[in-house]
Amino acid sequence: MPLIAFAAFLFTEIETSDRDALRAKTAADARTLGRIVERHLHDMTSTLRLLAVFPELEQGDLEGFQSRTQHILSSHFLYLLLVDESGQQLLNTRVPYGAPLGPMSDMLSLEAALANGQVSVSNMFFGQTGQEWVFNVTLPLPETLRHVGAALILTQGTQQIEAVLSRELIPAGWNVTVVDQKGLVIASSGTDGPPSATPFPHHPHDGFRRFSDAVEYRQDGEVMVSGYARLTAFPWVIVLSGPLAAVQSSVVTWKLLVFGSIALIALSMLMAYLVARHLGRSITGLSRMAERMGRGEVVAPLETRVIEVNQISIALCNASFDRSEAESRVHLLLRELVHRTKNVLTLVQAILRQIARQSATKEEFQEAADSRLQGLAQSVELLAQENWYGVSLRELIDQHLSTVGVSLEQRAIAGEDFVLGVSAVQNLGLVLHELATNSIKYGALQSPQGCIHISWSCAGSRRDEPAVLLEWRGGGGPPVAPPQRSGFGSIIIERHAAAAFSAGVTLEYRPEGLYWALHAPWSALRKEGTTNPLDAVAENLASKAAE
Repeated sequence: MPLIAFAAFLFTEIETSDRDALRAKTAADARTLGRIVERHLHDMTSTLRLLAVFPELEQGDLEGFQSRTQHILSSHFLYLLLVDESGQQLLNTRVPYGAPLGPMSDMLSLEAALANGQVSVSNMFFGQTGQEWVFNVTLPLPETLRHVGAALILTQGTQQIEAVLSRELIPAGWNVTVVDQKGLVIASSGTDGPPSATPFPHHPHDGFRRFSDAVEYRQDGEVMVSGYARLTAFPWVIVLSGPLAAVQSSVVTWKLLVFGSIALIALSMLMAYLVARHLGRSITGLSRMAERMGRGEVVAPLETRVIEVNQISIALCNASFDRSEAESRVHLLLRELVHRTKNVLTLVQAILRQIARQSATKEEFQEAADSRLQGLAQSVELLAQENWYGVSLRELIDQHLSTVGVSLEQRAIAGEDFVLGVSAVQNLGLVLHELATNSIKYGALQSPQGCIHISWSCAGSRRDEPAVLLEWRGGGGPPVAPPQRSGFGSIIIERHAAAAFSAGVTLEYRPEGLYWALHAPWSALRKEGTTNPLDAVAENLASKAAE
């Protein structure tokens, strides 16, 4: 009797400990589910940041921007909006481009994003365009893109959040619910979950005051367990709840205590065999999941009775999904790289054709081609170091002068530095390389006492826009005389410079040194004025080659 009493006390303590552990595990599982939902929102945020650097958006080509993004996003049930500060839609991939658009339905998230300059996730609301319950992820655009719009918004139906939750392993009879900041149910998955767009019950969590917690309560005479966790970066809450009986083993009865000792050895041996057999099958299943992942497939988690195996299978499922998403992003970046590479090759082809027209011998052609392609390579290298964002004017000048061997004592640079656009880096790099090479061969830099003076400043207007005057002066070298014939170098520094920048070009062969000046609109040089990268250069030189 004392032994049986001690066993009963021990099992009571074990049951109490199990309940405490279950509450802790429920809260931990809610946090895990929260991280899964949060990763989905972070992926949407990353997608927005990637879309914000598309060149079509920077150029204001909204039709091209919608055409390019629509087929990428539609496969993930995502829709893109571009709005101004008043909430007026400028673009919506749910409808054809050019269709009439009204103001957006959710102004609160837009105002929050514009006020703090950070990504904002909305509460759920009924979208007028899609006629469904949706939520928004809003990214405010930087000042350099405010001429296009105020914010980019990704809209997704709440059923996609439910699809994310449905991929996770939830105990039978339990449900997981996502609640927004207003206390409305965004989505739920599992058994007897509250329907979407309904208020979540205030009981038993009393307003989710903590970051994460779990409680027990009674509902219709049944003991229930409910745990919740707030998302760390977004104003949503994940709630995991269900009946205690669905996850807790039955209480050991007195009869089992009496007869348990008799069958203990046999039962232990049988259980050891069954567990070993089940573990073997589970590990085989994990091995097959790993093989499918190696082939690039997205795998579903296994459902076994071994918690550790389930956790590993969930981790493999998440990893396979993350890998698939990463491969999609890599393919998108590769398409961008192919576009830029084709433009560079077009530019190289145009340069070589023009040089061939001006060269009398193979050696002359090779020397001229090596020089120009080296200058182009320097500009491309600078842009690659800056992720094709742009390069400062001083950095571009220093790079090209240093490449051809102009020392610091032979150069003088004056002007307030600014960032050049991608197209301007290519165009101006060709011109600077040509001017520096000519100065070494025929101009001021033939003499060790020679010097190059480069300066720029605001200079009235050009084509009804504020303009800049960029000047190149040589001095301290031998007297300069006009060349006997005009070669490819003259085309670069005169005709190409004028066409590429919509500028006026002055070229004078003064006795004290060469004078070259470019009077161009600021928008043709500065980053915010950039048009199609490399395209202007390639088209201009290609037309010259065709002549």
